[in-house]
Amino acid sequence: MNFQFQSKEDYISLIEGIKTDKTYFENLYQTNRFKAIDSASSYLHSKLLNAIVPHWYGTEWDFNGHTNTPNDGEIACGYFVSTTLKHLGFNLNRYKMAQQAGLTEARMLQPRSELKIYSGLTFKALKQKINLVYTDGIYFVGLDNHVGYMVIKDQEIYFLHSSYCVDKVLIELAEFSPCFISNLYVFAEITTNRSLVSQWISNTRLNVPIN
Repeated sequence: MNFQFQSKEDYISLIEGIKTDKTYFENLYQTNRFKAIDSASSYLHSKLLNAIVPHWYGTEWDFNGHTNTPNDGEIACGYFVSTTLKHLGFNLNRYKMAQQAGLTEARMLQPRSELKIYSGLTFKALKQKINLVYTDGIYFVGLDNHVGYMVIKDQEIYFLHSSYCVDKVLIELAEFSPCFISNLYVFAEITTNRSLVSQWISNTRLNVPIN
């Protein structure tokens, strides 16, 4: 793996910096929408994976954990996703998002018709399907009783999550993660999702779907 495991800046300063940076993308969006979305997509990928998440590695997992501060308290799988997305600058209620089932969380990020849903597959078959439809990026994944991020890098699949298997936040090869074993897999695009990136730029509220 070639991931950043230590962040170079203070966490509060990091979050404030993201708010400032968003203004740049808002202004660019007014003059060159496509460039703004492309640039923001790369920015979100880098900031989430190499700046925000490194602060969270090692944070203890607990089923009821909902800390807002990395490595201070405990974090459940749903709260790890919703809290890091909120700190990345998405306009959402991290409590409401974390309390939803995986499919509902996915639908907060992408319309149901655009989600990829698979069931009853071996990992090898699942990986083949994923690499046919997705490119390098960060995705939301909902499993039978767990959620997290799927990171694709050079067609390899990594699972980034608050793990109930080892009781902490980590990233690992999905193939060897006992927590990635599931009958149902629900995937939503995040960094490759142009509509979602546009919503990040415009600070559009991500709401829990009504039905």
